[in-house]
Amino acid sequence: MEVQQWWRLRFSFRNATMMVCFFNVITAIFLLHIFLTSAYTRNKLSNSNSNSVQLSYIKESEEIRLAMLPVELIKRVREIEQEVYTEPETAQKKDTKQTAAVDLSKRLKDFRSLNDASSLKALEEWRKRKMERARQRELEKNGTTSSTSS
Repeated sequence: MEVQQWWRLRFSFRNATMMVCFFNVITAIFLLHIFLTSAYTRNKLSNSNSNSVQLSYIKESEEIRLAMLPVELIKRVREIEQEVYTEPETAQKKDTKQTAAVDLSKRLKDFRSLNDASSLKALEEWRKRKMERARQRELEKNGTTSSTSS
């Protein structure tokens, strides 16, 4: 009889329910782990595949772009530019610089002469206004002093 009572205490409905729930939780965690790791590996593989596809596409487009460059034409244009800029350029630069310097000096002389005439005229007008204002102040002072003294 002792054996039956021990089994009854050990395997009650409550203990059995607790064990079933515990196994369910363990199974759910295990399945969730499998699902998440498989999703992660699928994403990783698809990303690496798409990245490799994109990289190959980029390399191919870069090769096509470089193949489309007119390399011979660019070389010929550079040769022509160097031919043009060798000897005549130095003489032409000197002439251009010299004519620019002469032109600049002429323009400065013309500007100075015009500036001198206009500035003299403006200075004369300023002096006249200044003198007129000084006279006005003198008259006002004389008028106020004579009216206060009377």
